[in-house]
Amino acid sequence: QVQLVESGGGLVQAGGSLRLSCAASGRTFSSYTMGWFRQAPGKEREFVAAIRWNGGSTYYADSVKGRFTISRDNAKNTVYLQMNSLKPEDTAVFYCAADRSLAWSYTLKSVEANYDYWGQGTQVTVAS
Repeated sequence: QVQLVESGGGLVQAGGSLRLSCAASGRTFSSYTMGWFRQAPGKEREFVAAIRWNGGSTYYADSVKGRFTISRDNAKNTVYLQMNSLKPEDTAVFYCAADRSLAWSYTLKSVEANYDYWGQGTQVTVAS
C-alpha cells in the first residue's frame, strides 16, 4: 500500500504562485509515473501534469502549459507542482497520483483510471 500526502495548497491572489508537494511512501517510488489532477466543485476531475519515472519527460494539460512545472526528487520520494501566473479558474482540489506502470504516453498518463494510488488532495484557491 502506497501512501501519498499532498501539501502546499492555500489562498493566493491571481497572478501569484504556489508550490505543491506530494510525499510518497515506498522504496519503489522511483519507478512510478507521477501525476497531478484537479477537481473543481461540480466538475469532473481533470488531468494537470505527469512526469516519467526518471523525470526525463513530462506532459501537461493545455490549460496549464507554460504556467505549471512538474518535477520530482526520487531521493526524497517527493513530486512537486510549481504553479505560476495562477488564475481564478485554477481553483480546485489538487490530487497527486502514482502509476506503477513504466509505459509512457500522453494517452495513458492523462487518464485517471490508469493510476494506482491517490492522495487526499490539497485545496488551491485563487482570488480574483
